[in-house]
Amino acid sequence: MKNFDVIIIGAGAAGLLCASEALKRNKSVLIIEKANKAGKKILISGGGRCNFTNLNINPEVYISKNIHFCKSALSRFSQWDIIELFESFNLSWNEKKLGQLFCDQKSGAILSALLKLCQDAHIELNIQHITISKEQSYIVKTSKHEYQTNSLVIATGGPSIPKMGASDFGLKIAKQFGLKSIPFKAGLVPFTFHQKDINKYFKNLPGISLEVLVTCKGITFREGMLITHKGLSGPAILQISSYWEKDQFISINLLPDLKLDDSLIQLQQKQGSLILRNILNDLFPRRLAERFIEIFGIKELSGKALTEIKKQNLKDFGFKINNWILTPIGTEGMRTAEVCIGGVSTDELSSKTMESKKQPGLYFIGETVDVTGWLGGYNFQWAWSSGWAAGQKV
Repeated sequence: MKNFDVIIIGAGAAGLLCASEALKRNKSVLIIEKANKAGKKILISGGGRCNFTNLNINPEVYISKNIHFCKSALSRFSQWDIIELFESFNLSWNEKKLGQLFCDQKSGAILSALLKLCQDAHIELNIQHITISKEQSYIVKTSKHEYQTNSLVIATGGPSIPKMGASDFGLKIAKQFGLKSIPFKAGLVPFTFHQKDINKYFKNLPGISLEVLVTCKGITFREGMLITHKGLSGPAILQISSYWEKDQFISINLLPDLKLDDSLIQLQQKQGSLILRNILNDLFPRRLAERFIEIFGIKELSGKALTEIKKQNLKDFGFKINNWILTPIGTEGMRTAEVCIGGVSTDELSSKTMESKKQPGLYFIGETVDVTGWLGGYNFQWAWSSGWAAGQKV
């Protein structure tokens, strides 16, 4: 049985960063990965461009039962630290929007840099079966070998995108060692709707996108929304999906920069000859404008001049455009979710080192922990920061 100072299960962003920090401290490191290649999720992130962090990292963009838990790791290894690290490999970046940083050299260059940092680690790939036990030290048995260590790091992420080999392995290990966890659910995921609602609202409209304000439970995001064959997607929808729970409604402001009820009344007073349908065709793609005319019940009024329409009817229609209420039936689930909400309870872990309070030498990092960021590089930063924090102690 071979002994390593540190064994890390999971060769994703958190696991590789943790390994590189342990190697700096002259630790012997073994990384065990289920997939046939390290960093597969890194490679597909950001459409292959790798949105590796965000300029605006703060605890408010993370979802957790304990919103304070992430503060220590994020402050000690910040976005500026990961930027500096990748710049040391001559990688450059650009800000797309809302502070989102993308690597100019694409995802492959990010992964290459991490693998170079981990070149002194032993990496065992394509491992389909792993069991863990604890005697004096942790015993890790794979389908190929048996190892022991005093520092075991679980960096297996969550079960989103199962075709990439993702699973809830981390929660199973937590349960094995008596640690509490919050069951995973899909986050940053498109909404689906009843077929009758799809026929009513979205039929023949897939592919149309527009900027909206979407609200659920008092949380609001302003970004793009995309109509799909199954319902709604796009950045604004993905963001709000992380807060949505079954049977809750969402409110969509289809014109974030225009209070349409007031605007229509003003136009009625100043340019009363304008036709309502023509106004809507200027504000929305024509197919979408026609659908709103149907679903908001103004078909008979849409061809009339504003002066021919009652003021209350204009107000009611304008209000509906700024407050479109929809109730999704669900989401597309883990198959397309970019992240998972939930994970190992932060009550069980040290926020400074990510080590289990009950099981010395057992660490959980990255998405396996109950810390989930918004869309836009925030989850990568949590992976870097939590991996770095554990890497200082293992």
